[in-house]
Amino acid sequence: MPVRPQDGAARACNAPPVETAPLPELVLAARQRAVRYDHARLSAIVRSALPDCVAVSIRLGGPLSSIRTVECSVVGSRTMAKIHRDFLGERGATDVITFPYGEIVVCATVAASRAPEFGHPVADELALYCIHGLLHLAGLDDAAPSDADRMRREQKRILKAAAMAQRPPNGKKTNKEWPQHDQ
Repeated sequence: MPVRPQDGAARACNAPPVETAPLPELVLAARQRAVRYDHARLSAIVRSALPDCVAVSIRLGGPLSSIRTVECSVVGSRTMAKIHRDFLGERGATDVITFPYGEIVVCATVAASRAPEFGHPVADELALYCIHGLLHLAGLDDAAPSDADRMRREQKRILKAAAMAQRPPNGKKTNKEWPQHDQ
């Protein structure tokens, strides 16, 4: 695994170098037409978040740092409900499902219903779901309450950094926090 030196300040205080891994190719596939969202914004946020998610994977030994391609598919509620039933045995649509081989499925319908609650665009809610899936691939879990808290902190940190690089489509910042709801 290649090692890249940190910035000059870190090297000056003898901090160890940060291990890195090649970033996986990220494929964002729009597989629904019912919900409108800014695909370019979603892509920009998730691509900006990917290096931080890979760094978490390296730290935890998760599979994301060795996956060559990650596909994140944006689907509608019927498709998500079918996947949810077929693979997890549960009824109804959910926000995100992550498969260990690098496929993340996110539901635009769920995102459209949740985004207004937090005062941000649907693309930002979808980005949260994609980052949540990337963190599962990085080795984080959210089954236990303490694990869920850790995942929420990581996804909030990563989403905030990635989204700050992008301005909301209306050019205004919101006063609301990034989503804190469970994924």
